[in-house]
Amino acid sequence: MTAVAVAQFAPSADPAGNLREMRRLVARAVDRGADVVVFPEYSSYFVDPFDDTLAAHAQSVDGPFVAALRELAIEYGVHVVAGLLEAAADGERVRNTVVAVGPEGLAAAYRKLHLYDAFGQRESDWVEPGDIAPPETFVVGGIRFGLMTCYDLRFPEVARTLADAGAHALLVPAQWVRGPLKELHWHTLLRARAIENTLFVAAADHPPPLGVGNSGVIDPQGVDIAAVGTATDVAVAHLELEAVERVRRVNPALRLRRFAVVPRSEGGGEPS
Repeated sequence: MTAVAVAQFAPSADPAGNLREMRRLVARAVDRGADVVVFPEYSSYFVDPFDDTLAAHAQSVDGPFVAALRELAIEYGVHVVAGLLEAAADGERVRNTVVAVGPEGLAAAYRKLHLYDAFGQRESDWVEPGDIAPPETFVVGGIRFGLMTCYDLRFPEVARTLADAGAHALLVPAQWVRGPLKELHWHTLLRARAIENTLFVAAADHPPPLGVGNSGVIDPQGVDIAAVGTATDVAVAHLELEAVERVRRVNPALRLRRFAVVPRSEGGGEPS
């Protein structure tokens, strides 16, 4: 059994302040038994609206933010998952990256594939999309965790590739922007990804007023097993590998499907 915490907080334009708040929440999560602590998207630095300070605060995955997360992981004996502003290849934009850091160092790093160019937003003006690459996973206590980010929830192929890579749980750092019906979309998509892939989903969001909050953990049948409302707080759930195996025996949807996931050609268009 592996205990996962979703840690809901509002990252700011103060990197040191963000790390102080993360330390406080990691301590709370570990006190409640957590082995893995999941923080939101843009945990290292966040400003609304986006501006040129994003690139100024971008780091590499071996930079000071990840080093600080490793210190937390060593001190508390956990794996920490959080959103990082990573320097992009073009030198102007950033990459929206999620890192998983354990006591031994970087365990996985995922660059957001689907940028939030929707609902009047243009994330791609500031963020470079990640390259299509093998799924990023890591294992704690026999549970294989897969990484994805926020708007990726609207693209079921991302979750399916992680399920195909052996994931038993999806970890979803997010900054799910508030708006009409957005809370409904958040809840529905998290449950859908859990149900259709017969695995756990743990998602950490920013609280209101910018995010919808409602971070939580959902089991392979779409049932909430831990949740945070709109406050800054953590919620912990215990994940059992046997629960995934049991649901997949009863509902072998992954085995019965007749379609595979393949990348689209560069720039979109028909599947390649």
